[in-house]
Amino acid sequence: MPMTSHATTLAGRVALVTGVSRPDGIAATLARRLHRAGATVYATGWPPHDAAMPWGSVPLDDMPVDVHRHDLADAATPHVVVDEVIEAHGSLDIVVAVHACGTDGTLAEVTAEQLDRDWAINVRSVILLAQRFAAVHEPPPALGRPTGRMVWFTSGQHLGPMESELAYAVSKGALHQMTASVNRAMSDSRIVANCVNPGPVDTGYATGDGHAAVADMFPDGRWGTPHDTADLVEFLLSDAGAWIRGQVLNSEGGFDRYR
Repeated sequence: MPMTSHATTLAGRVALVTGVSRPDGIAATLARRLHRAGATVYATGWPPHDAAMPWGSVPLDDMPVDVHRHDLADAATPHVVVDEVIEAHGSLDIVVAVHACGTDGTLAEVTAEQLDRDWAINVRSVILLAQRFAAVHEPPPALGRPTGRMVWFTSGQHLGPMESELAYAVSKGALHQMTASVNRAMSDSRIVANCVNPGPVDTGYATGDGHAAVADMFPDGRWGTPHDTADLVEFLLSDAGAWIRGQVLNSEGGFDRYR
């Protein structure tokens, strides 16, 4: 359970959270956390993605907000969803881009289709979300501090090779490397952007011996949880996190990938 959430941390702010699908996922946890922190949350996901994965889709029965459906593989969708949020709620203050796709594939196995799909969903959509968010964000003129926040996620590919997930690793590397530049580009719109590497997070996709082996790579003997990630993201979105800009933050709980 969260240890740092305050009921009014994000009161009066409107947040878009993408990638909301599985109830134990990072995105669903963040949507609930931001709602509890006082934000008006517009959540969206794409259930067909999970339905095609080995873990399958799970109904979102416990969400305190409606979950919309948007396919971010479509180049038009990022601008559309930002405009939908503003039409529904009058403004947009926070974008948390959690959505991602990725399939296994080595250098010998990866296909052009996989490379194009992972680029479109994992990178292009985030840049286009940032583009539209920056274009429409209107902070109160009386405030001297930045009021907008954007967070996206990388996957630790900069800390160790992920050669069996090449298309995914390359796309996440792009998210890592674009952070400083996109943050600077959004600063004129009074938006702070950061990227989080949450390390291995237990969202229900790993089981059995594989789950236990990864748990043993942490000094605390457990995987990261979506709440661990939400603790950091909530801070970055708050006024207290405004001084952290354009950073890739590793929040891996001491994970030792070479153990």
